[in-house]
Amino acid sequence: MKKLFVFALAILAMVGRVRADEGMWLPMFVERLNYVDMQKMGLQLTPEELYSINHSSLKDAIVGLGSDDKPRGFFCTGEIVSEHGLLFTNHHCGYGAVQKLSSMEHDYLHDGFWAKNYSEEIPAPEMTASFLVRMEDVTNEVLSVVLSDMDWETREMTIAAKIKDLEDAASEDGKYNPVIKGFFEGNEYYMFVYQVYTDVRLVGVANESIGKFGGDTDNWMWPRHTGDFSIFRVYADKDGNPAAYSKDNVPLTPKHHLPISLDGVKQDDFTMIWGFPGSTERYMSSYGIDYNVETFYPLIIDIFGKELEVMEEFQKTDDAINLMYADTHAGLANTWKNFIGQCTMLPKNKVSETKVKLENNFMLWVNRNNKEEYKNALPNLKKAYEELGQVVKFIYYPNFTAQAGPAGLAMAFTPYYNAMQKKEKEKAEAFIAQFDETAVDEMFAGTDPRVEKKMFAELLKLYRSNFKAEELPEFYSKIIDKKFKGDVNAFVDYVYDNSIFATPESIKAFLAKPNAKKMAKDYAFIVASQLRAIIMDHREDYYNAMEAHLENDHIFVKGLREYYADMYPDKSLYPDANSTMRMSYGSVQDYMPADAVHYDYVCTAQGILEKYVPGDYEFDAPKRLIELIEKKDFGAYANEDGDLIVCFLSTNDITGGNSGSPIMNGKGELIGLAFDGNWEAMSGDVNFEPKLQRTINVDIRYVLFVIDKYAGATNLINELDIRKSEPQPVREEEEVTE
Repeated sequence: MKKLFVFALAILAMVGRVRADEGMWLPMFVERLNYVDMQKMGLQLTPEELYSINHSSLKDAIVGLGSDDKPRGFFCTGEIVSEHGLLFTNHHCGYGAVQKLSSMEHDYLHDGFWAKNYSEEIPAPEMTASFLVRMEDVTNEVLSVVLSDMDWETREMTIAAKIKDLEDAASEDGKYNPVIKGFFEGNEYYMFVYQVYTDVRLVGVANESIGKFGGDTDNWMWPRHTGDFSIFRVYADKDGNPAAYSKDNVPLTPKHHLPISLDGVKQDDFTMIWGFPGSTERYMSSYGIDYNVETFYPLIIDIFGKELEVMEEFQKTDDAINLMYADTHAGLANTWKNFIGQCTMLPKNKVSETKVKLENNFMLWVNRNNKEEYKNALPNLKKAYEELGQVVKFIYYPNFTAQAGPAGLAMAFTPYYNAMQKKEKEKAEAFIAQFDETAVDEMFAGTDPRVEKKMFAELLKLYRSNFKAEELPEFYSKIIDKKFKGDVNAFVDYVYDNSIFATPESIKAFLAKPNAKKMAKDYAFIVASQLRAIIMDHREDYYNAMEAHLENDHIFVKGLREYYADMYPDKSLYPDANSTMRMSYGSVQDYMPADAVHYDYVCTAQGILEKYVPGDYEFDAPKRLIELIEKKDFGAYANEDGDLIVCFLSTNDITGGNSGSPIMNGKGELIGLAFDGNWEAMSGDVNFEPKLQRTINVDIRYVLFVIDKYAGATNLINELDIRKSEPQPVREEEEVTE
């Protein structure tokens, strides 16, 4: 005898439908391309409730976070969660703003910050919030200026001029900020019209031991126990329009804000993420992949790794330096580990081999159909990447080394020296006149001479280790080797003791009495000049290879679209991410990263206790948080088993720029904040990995727990639209006898 349950039948009905859903889709096409599929998976909103230019819709709650009022791109995403302009995003998205607001007296990164009312909210430096008003296809208008006999450079310049004209016309005398971007490698163009709010204020942020728990060690890893969120508010003038900061501004009343669900997640639940993904390269050729893995990424890993090593040496022992370099370190570390992951996972997941199979099939189609336009695209790409591989180190190593320490400051004064060499005295004097004491002090702001000195020395050593003797600039043999017996540290000591560009005081003395002949003998200037000369010697080859790569990518992708339309007419193609609004959908899922290894789709606060190491640089945690977890004092934010879910996994397709994006259920309710991808799918920006690719999201219940139970910021909890479904009784069918 057995009993059948309705809920069991419902689960069986979903088998075969659950999958990882590839694609970052443009909102204006959701109804045509995705809506039916999303409905089947659990979406309960109408197309008009998702995206509308005439009525309030979900898109109106999605915010692009930038650093100025001209939104060419966004570093992160945020979402409006109250009728008073309250904005949630990731901790690491607000990190730079919080650092700039911090001091040793008020270290908000270390201690956290919670405003109890509007008057305590702090203007966030260089943070803007952009709302999408509408998007439209302008492909025909943009490409109408392209002539068949144009070379690539002329084509791009002509398109850029046309784009500027269209953007200017759509701005309505500055009311809007229109941005036109290319898609499918310049084969389509779309305009995005934004309203940009520049008065954004910090409302709340947890200690970085919560918001950055696990540090670089846990970055890109699962399980994750990071409370990666911060809270801001968007302000407007009394009429709701964007306005510069003023005490008279008021919290923005948004067109739409996201309600918050306390229902939590279950495996197979429908999920969607809206945001501003930064960059993917899903149409990259195998030659581009091989170039990145074998040449470009290792180069950047080498340079960034050395810079991080120097910073960390001082950050771990000096709180002031730790605060000073916190944002710079975080940005470098994220890219550094990302590139390590790609170098590991692109080969492991055989992405280049997958692309080769596609390229072989593409060429069979090209030749069979006599598509002359596309026959040389792949051979030309191969040649372009080979040329890049030969020249790239002569661009990047000297560029980063020349920016270090006094060399970087000497480089900034090169225009004065060049003008004097050309006997353009008035031009030289005009250059010098733009610097006052404040300008000089700003050159050194946010840096520590001990860190900068060590960085300069280590990059000089790194440069030497990557080049043959005959490839090195002369200052190595004629100055470091001859005068300092090859001792780079001794050379750097001398530079810091004697260079014009070593201290604010020495630069101010030079500005009071500029002297080009003295500058020519300055060792920092000699280093900068010779490194710049190397870059200039190789610049034309680099630019030519880059231009060939871009032009042939354009042709290849144009051909690929025709190939797919002919061979796979039911397949919908989505464009690469380019910091424009996108929607992705999927479900809550676990995964198996390796044979006999299973990762659950949620992790709990118990994992914080297991990872906790008092006093550790990455795994320390506040005493109060530990006490709450040990007592299981989770309040309304516990799940049905009394556990507190910290993070969960979903199959949504995201990338950098999606950080802070809302992950929502089928009702459009906020269930978490997307903040990372997983290590095993680090190749995902180039090729989506359905079995492995997962988005790591901080559960909204953990966010609310930290705000409420840990920080006691109940004023913020009271402002939110928090919902919880009534438990549904299990309906038992009649017994069935065998």
